[in-house]
Amino acid sequence: MVTHYRVDGHLACGHHGSNLSSTTELTQVKCRSCRGTAVFKENRTAARNAARRAARKAKIAHTSNDWRASWQQRLTDLPGQQRLPRGFGGQPFV
Repeated sequence: MVTHYRVDGHLACGHHGSNLSSTTELTQVKCRSCRGTAVFKENRTAARNAARRAARKAKIAHTSNDWRASWQQRLTDLPGQQRLPRGFGGQPFV
């Protein structure tokens, strides 16, 4: 059975009928005419871009490493008076 793309209560391809199956989910659309419409293509592009942005955001949040804090912790853990490198002002010794 062919599944059409429904937009604002109408089918994107323009077919009419009470027994036609339709959906708003892009991955389930099987009608070639619906897939060729500008509305379907724009919504598919928007969905792909949103998924890419979400993946990029999740990747950034997941791989965020604070090298500065880890370096300060490493120097703090060293025995004796170890100097902090340039740029770590306000704290001459650990």
